[in-house]
Amino acid sequence: MNIFVTGGAGYIGSICAEELLNAGHDVTVYDNLSEGHRSAVDDRAVFIHADLSDRDAIAGAMRDAKPAAVLHFAGDALVGESMSNPSKYFRNNVCNGLNLLDAAEAAGVKKFVFSSSCATYGPPDRVPMTEDLPQRPINPYGESKLLFERMLYWHGQIHGLEFVALRYFNAAGASAQFGEHHRMETHLIPNVLKVALGQAPNCQIFGTDYPTPDGTCIRDYIHIVDLAQAHILALEPGRRGFYNLGNGGGYSVRQVIAACEKITHQPIPYVEKPRRAGDPPRLVASAEKAMRELGWKPQFPGLEQIIADAWRWHVAHPRGYAD
Repeated sequence: MNIFVTGGAGYIGSICAEELLNAGHDVTVYDNLSEGHRSAVDDRAVFIHADLSDRDAIAGAMRDAKPAAVLHFAGDALVGESMSNPSKYFRNNVCNGLNLLDAAEAAGVKKFVFSSSCATYGPPDRVPMTEDLPQRPINPYGESKLLFERMLYWHGQIHGLEFVALRYFNAAGASAQFGEHHRMETHLIPNVLKVALGQAPNCQIFGTDYPTPDGTCIRDYIHIVDLAQAHILALEPGRRGFYNLGNGGGYSVRQVIAACEKITHQPIPYVEKPRRAGDPPRLVASAEKAMRELGWKPQFPGLEQIIADAWRWHVAHPRGYAD
């Protein structure tokens, strides 16, 4: 297939583009490089440097590429920033997303796969979290993802768009070629590995009094290559709907730090800090629906494998894509 990938210069988008190319698809990457990196775009892909806010640019790019499907990764994704600058999130994740939907519809695209988030649920009523839980986001980031999900639903109802929205939990790890480099890094594993790389004196634990076995938050981590494979499966005809992507287990902050120490063979100092507002004690996915309906099965579910792959990439690229 000919696939149009927005945000394909970012962490998740670049590795999904790589896996699509490995699977024999043709890929056009559309990215404004505000968060992504030009060197994270696979050489086999066609690259377009442009912004989704430019309706003429996205319409022309879509018209020229003539894709069979769109994979949409372009969006802002910092929860804290969304609380201080909500308009940025609604403008980019919702308004610019609508520009993309309009361009896809005009170009006759019938398949759309969206990078959504478990943030659409807010604090869950139960874990593991299933897709039928109420969606009550508690920040503009989660709200913006939910709004775009609703836009996809109505485009499906009215225009016949076949869409899949994949609600991620915590993507981590690296592929053979690409890895994680955010200009503002908020994710736990790369921040812990920065200590092992000598780039930070310590990492931080936010809250040690949660009702969990060791008092720290538990999160579900998914290998980035497993995440990419779910997108490829979602492209198959007839696949539509909303799916959680996770491993169905979960690891505490202390367990992640201990695993990083084991993989890197280095002690990793940490500083204990108060809880952050809005952090639930435990977020763990039930991915049974994705396994049942998409035929998806994680190939790298273990935390140590995820960290080992991330560490390998960071050692080879200690300054990320700045190298």
